[in-house]
Amino acid sequence: MTKALIVIDVQNDFCPGGALAVAGGDEILPRVNVLMTEFDTVVLTQDWHPADHSSFASQHEGGAPFTQVHMDYGLQTLWPDHCVQGTKGAEFHPDLAVDRAQMIIRKGFRAGVDSYSAFFENDHKTTTGLAGYLRDRGIEELSFVGLATDFCVAWSALDAAKLGFKATVLEGACRAIDLDGSLAAAHEAMRAAGVKLEA
Repeated sequence: MTKALIVIDVQNDFCPGGALAVAGGDEILPRVNVLMTEFDTVVLTQDWHPADHSSFASQHEGGAPFTQVHMDYGLQTLWPDHCVQGTKGAEFHPDLAVDRAQMIIRKGFRAGVDSYSAFFENDHKTTTGLAGYLRDRGIEELSFVGLATDFCVAWSALDAAKLGFKATVLEGACRAIDLDGSLAAAHEAMRAAGVKLEA
């Protein structure tokens, strides 16, 4: 009862055909659904942006997707508009066994700050409340799956380790964007932080 599965952003916009599709994003669904039956505690995260979110390239004059800008909280990658609240793209993939989860954490709903991690927004201060929920449940070990390995999955696993949880990323149930070497950088950061990487 001390272990939980955290399923990161398995949403239409991150799967093939979506606004910010991760190559092979839908391929992880069979394994993720099986894993969800093997944990007593399952949490889903859901990217949930207002239409004018500051991480969208469309909100920056001359801004191009996948470039970076300086925000109050540091460097921010600009993205195509994605996972806009109430849209089909923001919905969980229809093949994801959503009913197996006990909690859904919505992130990125504040227009002025992005939120990759399941625990903190990108300012590294504003919490989602997930850590308190897990501690109240007596959870000590977390396994992470979902999209994308090098952004929301990695940031979540790194924050989990920082917060004192044992963190494992099950890479076979993740897919990466790999933007300008971001996957190698994420691997290096996770290993340095003590996050276990498993197939």
